[in-house]
Amino acid sequence: MLKLHELINFIFEEIPSVYLIVGSTVLFLFMGTMAFIVRTKAAKRPISPKRIILPPLFMSTGALMFIFEEFRVPWPQVIESVFVGMLFSIVLIKTTNFEKKDGKLYVKKSRAFLIILFSLLLVRFVAKLILSSSIDVGELGGMFWILAFGMIVPWRIGMLVKYFKLRNAY
Repeated sequence: MLKLHELINFIFEEIPSVYLIVGSTVLFLFMGTMAFIVRTKAAKRPISPKRIILPPLFMSTGALMFIFEEFRVPWPQVIESVFVGMLFSIVLIKTTNFEKKDGKLYVKKSRAFLIILFSLLLVRFVAKLILSSSIDVGELGGMFWILAFGMIVPWRIGMLVKYFKLRNAY
């Protein structure tokens, strides 16, 4: 039986990197579209601290990829990825607001979110095309995971702060 590590080695050694880049880009565009759909549906339900905190916790399981050598990122790139993620989070923090309806708090629908989401997808796509020629595909995947995690954690902390301020104001 093929072990997971052997499968990952097979993928990165036998499949041309162009296919991995195209495949991961298509998958990322699909996931971005799904994120937009989920966000749109979530705006119809009241927000709670649990619903704010859980996404980064669920995403944190992705850190298990770093068990495998192919995904490990050197420390300078880790710091760069976290920094870029935190910069992107500022835009999300500023544009995520709440509104009170029927005594409950809801995430306010924002056209800016769609623009921001697709802008981030475009930036990621262009960066991937540029960086994939000089950085290994697995390492690049690790960098983008770190960037995304570095973005979602401050964003969700900012949401939590706004949530408690608004909830305590009522």
